Amino acid sequence: MPELPEVAGLVEFLRSRAVGSVVAAVEVASITVLKTYDPPPQALQGLQVTGVERYGKWIVLECDGLYLAFHLARAGWLRWSDGLAPAPARPGKSPIALRVRLDGARTDKPVAGRLPGFDLTEAGTRKKLAVHIVRDVREVERIATLGPDPLDPSFDQAAFTALLSGVNKQIKGVLRDQSTLAGVGNAYSDEILHAAKLSPFAIAGRLDAEQQTRLYQALRTVLTSAVEAAAGKPAAELKDAKRAGMAVHGRTGQKCPVCGDVVREVSFADSSLQYCATCQTGGKPLADRRMSRLLR
Repeated sequence: MPELPEVAGLVEFLRSRAVGSVVAAVEVASITVLKTYDPPPQALQGLQVTGVERYGKWIVLECDGLYLAFHLARAGWLRWSDGLAPAPARPGKSPIALRVRLDGARTDKPVAGRLPGFDLTEAGTRKKLAVHIVRDVREVERIATLGPDPLDPSFDQAAFTALLSGVNKQIKGVLRDQSTLAGVGNAYSDEILHAAKLSPFAIAGRLDAEQQTRLYQALRTVLTSAVEAAAGKPAAELKDAKRAGMAVHGRTGQKCPVCGDVVREVSFADSSLQYCATCQTGGKPLADRRMSRLLR
């Protein structure tokens, strides 16, 4: 799932190409992706793209007072083309859910007779990619209810401490809760907790002052470094850049780059987390309930 750093990279990429262009067409290839119907997609046609912004994991294109907001979910992605195929995107077996053609967009290699633009794609059978066309960004409930952005300059140590105060939930879940903190998902919560040397099962409201400070510093450092690594990269390279920067997430069985211990995993029904026992849990492996059931 694209998280804050990759979404920030996509926003920067789109700004450099789309701002100032005019929406030539919006083609819906998967009706399930469209979560709003008024205004219709055709209302964007002929409007100029005046800005591209990030709200947590959401990307929002402002088009002369209308907004195209989308969330890529777990298996979605944005695929840019300097020259989109002239045939309209249509329902079928293609992963393309929505296509946006842009007249006047900046391109690296213009294709004669073809407009540039982008496709929103989604792999797999669990369709969660969401597209909203609205007159006000706050009409999108999941944007309106977002928590603070962890990289906002106003989000200081005091604000973070207040956010954790009295929360009787595991810190891994708190970091991933978009209504608590916007933009962090499964991957970067693993990385932040590893950098902070904290167990993902630690209770948020029971962290002492020193642990809170470590966690806040790790939150800002990990995300800032990842945003910097994503900056300037084409959309097609952002996934690889994310994987290359991971210390523990997605690296089960490999060596921890800090201490050399093996990276371990806890599996859940539809996800998993990775951690280093030496760095984060005093050398004690965390219980993996799914594996325990298999071993009975």
